[in-house]
Amino acid sequence: MTEQPGGPPVEWVEYTDPLCPWAWGSEPVFRRLRAALPAQVRRRRVFCVLFDEDDDPAPDPAAETAWYAGYVDEVCRHTGAPRAARLSRVAASSWPASLVAKAAELQGAEVAERVLRRLRETVFVLGEPADTPALALSAARGTPGLDLARLSADARSGAVLERVRADRAEARRPVPEARTVPGGTPHPGAARETADGRYRYALPTALLRTPAGHRLVPGWRPYGAYAAAVRELCPRMRWEPEPDPAAPDEALRRHGSLTVPEARLLTDGPWPPPGAVRVETGNGPLWLHPDEAATHPATRPDAPPVP
Repeated sequence: MTEQPGGPPVEWVEYTDPLCPWAWGSEPVFRRLRAALPAQVRRRRVFCVLFDEDDDPAPDPAAETAWYAGYVDEVCRHTGAPRAARLSRVAASSWPASLVAKAAELQGAEVAERVLRRLRETVFVLGEPADTPALALSAARGTPGLDLARLSADARSGAVLERVRADRAEARRPVPEARTVPGGTPHPGAARETADGRYRYALPTALLRTPAGHRLVPGWRPYGAYAAAVRELCPRMRWEPEPDPAAPDEALRRHGSLTVPEARLLTDGPWPPPGAVRVETGNGPLWLHPDEAATHPATRPDAPPVP
């Protein structure tokens, strides 16, 4: 953790998975939060491995895919996030995407954010989950500032494997109150029981920690719930909880891609900005900055067709 002038060390932990629909739908709020938190706060992302290697295979993959596509559609109706026009399959494993996302962190925060975003979009924009090493690396190819050869080597390394294993284990040691979260929202975020009788955090979950205590913000929540947790636990923290929205062209340049809910929350001005590249999904557009569109999986010749 980082010592903050005038206060205790503070850590913000985000429990997530690259292929989770609720985490995808929470991106507008999390993007705003990441921009608002002071630089002194140590931010850490934990990959929980939603689709695990020891999960039993579906007896009827086509029926499972149809059911899961309906589930994703229901989630996206709540969150307003895009969903793929057609989902090819349920992800076989979260491990490849998690390993690539964790390896990308070794190349800096900006590259890591861009790579993780592309991994999410393989499912919820393209309908082709990055559930193999080749697909995960292909999604990242061309990300601005990325060294793809290094990413490939790091994603195969024992060090990154151990970091994701540690993430998976940490996610399965939730704080006690995570198991007794009250309802009242479409996704309140109570910890989920695993096949071995243990529990893991629901996704997404945020945990704010200081030496004096912690605050848990599980499930799909409005921005104010996260800001309240920071104010309660760190009343002396100097920060601007309501950052000014950015100009549309600046926000798109900064993030590379924006959904309609993100544009509404993060920008102020006529939308879309000039030059923005529109990508159709099953329930609305995704907008790409021209530089991002030049190498994005949705605009490459190998991109799957939109039905």
